[in-house]
Amino acid sequence: MAKDFYHQNVRQALEKDGWLITHDPYPVKIDDVGYEIDFAAEPLIAAEKDELKIAIEVKSFVGPSTINEFHRAVGQFNDYFVALETFDPKRILFLAIPDDVWERFFLKPVIQKSLERVSAKIVIFDPIQNTIVKWIK
Repeated sequence: MAKDFYHQNVRQALEKDGWLITHDPYPVKIDDVGYEIDFAAEPLIAAEKDELKIAIEVKSFVGPSTINEFHRAVGQFNDYFVALETFDPKRILFLAIPDDVWERFFLKPVIQKSLERVSAKIVIFDPIQNTIVKWIK
């Protein structure tokens, strides 16, 4: 499976933010349905982040239509969310979004409402500095 355009940027940003990448990708299989979430990570120092385990799906939004990319991202997020409920229910799924896309598109009220509908958790990253800008739970 092809990796997102910003895959390595997000990996570096997570590592800078104190996360240990445990899987790249993170395979999830339920019955005969298989998924590959971009990353699974755990805190480098568990006490600092309350032993939190996360999964990250990276979305670059580099295609010609942001709304089509959004539809794909939300659908994929929902599928992965449901799969993780069975496969690894303690792991929290995040959608990784570039900061410029967050600012110009994701802050629109209708987009925020869609994210709320699927209980999306977001990690915003800066693809130039390879840093985490914000976690939205």
